[in-house]
Amino acid sequence: MTTLTQQLDRTIVIGAPPAVVFTYFTDPAKWAAWWGDGSTIDARPGGRVFVKYPGGTEASGEVLELTPPSRIVFTYGYATGKPIGPGESRVTIDLERVPQGTRLRLAHAFAEAAVRDEHVQGWRYQLSVFANVVSNDVHGSVADIVDTWFEAWAEIDAARRATLLAKVASAGVHMRDRFTCVDGAGELTHHIAASQRFMPGFRLQRLGAPQQCQGVVLADWTASGPDGQVRAQGTNVFTLGPDGLIDSVTGFWK
Repeated sequence: MTTLTQQLDRTIVIGAPPAVVFTYFTDPAKWAAWWGDGSTIDARPGGRVFVKYPGGTEASGEVLELTPPSRIVFTYGYATGKPIGPGESRVTIDLERVPQGTRLRLAHAFAEAAVRDEHVQGWRYQLSVFANVVSNDVHGSVADIVDTWFEAWAEIDAARRATLLAKVASAGVHMRDRFTCVDGAGELTHHIAASQRFMPGFRLQRLGAPQQCQGVVLADWTASGPDGQVRAQGTNVFTLGPDGLIDSVTGFWK
């Protein structure tokens, strides 16, 4: 290989554990999910790397190193030979566990600065797609999470309420809205009990499908009284941790 003296560096944080993130470099179906249909990888030293972009451009290379779940190194270049041919650059991806999930560090080495610069926006875009693909898989059950959260607000039995919250929220969950400034699941369950005392028979329900982007969830809701009539509406913004549990909630009343 030509001496690769020019390097493109990029770092992102993804809200999922390294072991989960790494599977998107080793599972051919998951590899294709963020590169494009027809892309594949043979995840072993000497294995083939193949990328088929949605526009039809093809790139290929070879796996040089594989250390699950923290490191993969492979060569990369284009079937056309322009601006670089197969094997004429080297991609190194390292994964590190952090409190938010996984820090991904990418280093793409080239022989020429001009070719390096041509790939800056490409990697900015591709890693953004990657983060969303991982997040969509990890947080595929957000509707169930939101529904369980609202179910807890209607549960009058304290033990049952705490169990419901533990299923979907972290122990240190933060809740903020027009009537709430509470930290911790223990405080929250008592706060819910107080709301039931002053608003008996009220029930929160999800309105429509929630929207999720990289662990941030928007969920519209309605609040109905004992007679079933809608008394209020609003939107909750949920932030999910790398374990899939709710770390914080901010509610907006309409």
